Amino acid sequence: MARLRLLLLCGGQSEEHEVSLLSARSVLAAVGDTMQVTPLVIDRSGRLLEPESSLRALAAGSAPAGSGTAGFAAGLALATDFDAVFPLLHGPNGEDGSVQGLLRLAGLPFVGSDILGSAVAMDKIMMKSVLAAGGLPQVPFVAVSRHDWNTDSQAVLDRLLACGLPLFVKPANLGSSVGISRVSDAAELVPALKLAFSYDRRVIVEQGLQGIRELEIGVLGNDAPKTSPVGEIRFHSEFYDYDTKYSAGQADLHIPADISSELARECQRLALEAFSLLDLAGLARVDFFLTDRGELLLNEVNTMPGFTTTSMYPRLWQAAGLSYAELVGELVTLGLERSRFSRPAGTSSR
Repeated sequence: MARLRLLLLCGGQSEEHEVSLLSARSVLAAVGDTMQVTPLVIDRSGRLLEPESSLRALAAGSAPAGSGTAGFAAGLALATDFDAVFPLLHGPNGEDGSVQGLLRLAGLPFVGSDILGSAVAMDKIMMKSVLAAGGLPQVPFVAVSRHDWNTDSQAVLDRLLACGLPLFVKPANLGSSVGISRVSDAAELVPALKLAFSYDRRVIVEQGLQGIRELEIGVLGNDAPKTSPVGEIRFHSEFYDYDTKYSAGQADLHIPADISSELARECQRLALEAFSLLDLAGLARVDFFLTDRGELLLNEVNTMPGFTTTSMYPRLWQAAGLSYAELVGELVTLGLERSRFSRPAGTSSR
């Protein structure tokens, strides 16, 4: 029986370019001969590298802007020889529905959420608004646009400082804690906003919580998803920033988390509810805060979480008895399944 031909898209234009390449290297190493996997790297300017250049970029850990030979949309012609696509891209122009839309137009089955779920979950303001409409508990937040800031910065500062300190200032569309600042003094707020606005035209400002624990859970499936055990991240830095996430020895993952069975079930319930409200598919990692008063607050939903062998999402499923290679195979199967059942009436399969 012929091996499934999988196109592995990685790299991309976002600040999470290197993280994507790390994830892709892990997939290549784990899958082995079970599938015929071809990695294609998108460089920082959005151009697609040829297969041999892609392998070199993966080995180097980065693909500089202008190194690709074809625009990504035009380069999709290369994908017609594959059975499925794994868009292992993090952040804007990869995880936000844009690539998913191109793949849908090209008629290519792919791993992960479709256009709507990807777009809504990528934008923190939209995601939190949808979850709030569904009644899910969250940290209080304020949305600020660059236009508001440029028009009357003092009014913005007054509004935010009235929420109390500390505050977390984040770009609305970015991941891996890029562009995030913890503001514990009023003098730090302006630099934090300027940093966040350098990445996005919309910024979300959240109330800082004291004495919290950070819990995470994996969701796997399409219309009838299942959840992993709950994990906990412990770290010694001020917050779970980029360096802490991706520097060895800076954070400890505890699976399963040392919490009650009742609290674990509540994490599972809320994660599945968020997965459904956001119309997600394939995979997601749902992150929670647990306050010192025992209050569980949903922090974020990530539709394409870090996917190295040491990342939380694969490790959560390993704890559930699913190996890394088996997890990749299950995700591809789910992508193919969704493609068959979500095809509009009157269209045929490829």
